[in-house]
Amino acid sequence: MRRDVFQAIADPTRRAIIALIAVQAMTPNAIAEHFDTTRQAVSKHLRILAECELVKQQPQGREIYYQLELEKMKEVDKWLEQFRQMWESRFAQLDQLLDTIKKKK
Repeated sequence: MRRDVFQAIADPTRRAIIALIAVQAMTPNAIAEHFDTTRQAVSKHLRILAECELVKQQPQGREIYYQLELEKMKEVDKWLEQFRQMWESRFAQLDQLLDTIKKKK
């Protein structure tokens, strides 16, 4: 089953993993140290993130490092942009209303 990027980021643990590896590439063991769960559970989350192409594996010797795939994250940002524009517009309208109310007082 091919997973959707939004299914992947819907899980709080996967979002936390994304935040960790956004800073630096990490091995599954290093990632697992940040969670109160098993190494196998972290591996499952990493597999889902890899299926959605949100992370990529980079072998270094006998270790595999996971790093964030920024291009795929841009897809999420692009989708959110439509809502960001709407929110900013509404906040601007609210600012104008508040300024009008202040001037009337």
